[in-house]
Amino acid sequence: MKVIETDGLCKTYVQDILGVEYGRIRLRFRNRKVRALRNLTMSVEEGEIFGLLGPNGAGKTTTIKILMGIHFPTKGNARLMGRPLGDLEVRRQIGFLPENPYFYDYLKGWEFLDFYGELYGMAKPLRRKKIEELLHLVDLSHAANLPLKGYSKGMNQRIGLAQALLNDPRLVILDEPQSGLDPLGRKEVRDIIIRLKEEGRTVLFSSHILSDAELVCDRVGILFKGELIDVGSMNELLTTRTNQYELVVSGVTGAALDDLKKNTERVLESEGHTLLVYTSETDCQNAIRKTTEAGGKIESMTPRTETLEDYFIRQVKGDRDE
Repeated sequence: MKVIETDGLCKTYVQDILGVEYGRIRLRFRNRKVRALRNLTMSVEEGEIFGLLGPNGAGKTTTIKILMGIHFPTKGNARLMGRPLGDLEVRRQIGFLPENPYFYDYLKGWEFLDFYGELYGMAKPLRRKKIEELLHLVDLSHAANLPLKGYSKGMNQRIGLAQALLNDPRLVILDEPQSGLDPLGRKEVRDIIIRLKEEGRTVLFSSHILSDAELVCDRVGILFKGELIDVGSMNELLTTRTNQYELVVSGVTGAALDDLKKNTERVLESEGHTLLVYTSETDCQNAIRKTTEAGGKIESMTPRTETLEDYFIRQVKGDRDE
């Protein structure tokens, strides 16, 4: 079953610009149209983790705001769980975390979740049980009695994630959920997203952190300048061929090391070790032979296949250059 479907979604923002001249004041209004989305057609299957990826300004947040009914499309339509956008019964089954959530900072952590639990119509015993579980899940049990104004950016992200899961949603939509988190916090969010999938929920999240998305997503859609330039699973998008060979050597200096540096993509020297990156297997094998002949030592040789970041750069580089 398709939990999310979009068909030709377009969104154009109109900005009014006011100009003021010195001496005699003249009001000049000029409408500037900004196309945030262009014919977005995609779908998200039930039970999958779908990553909406792209740089800042690609249209990720606009897409999510349209799905949540915060913005309206200029053209096209979308459906959630087979129903038109705005359907009240569907909205009750959605958990949502915006990119920059704003909370009542005078509330304590548990009070904040309790407030939202009341909005959801949850009975008090169920609220208390669910709040305790979610605070443990997002590692904020120790901060349950602290006012939100004392929370860090990462703690705010985690309490927002707990709020998004409070109503036991069937569909979870997260806009940049790892924004502002340190590496440990990002891993915790990844683990939570994987757990949601294991529980049978569908997760749509946006991100510009491609390495994190690569670890958890079943499929991804690449947005660039408001257009969906590709969509598919990791296996479908990424080539399995080796595109780089990383060779680490030691004990090679002078002219012999200069010879190894020929035809390299990148070189990094540190504490007697040299990292040499080749794009050709033949060049790498020649470097291994020359290292041995020079009396050096091969510390490691690692073939590298294409990453999601490599793929993304390959896809958009032509447009950026243009």
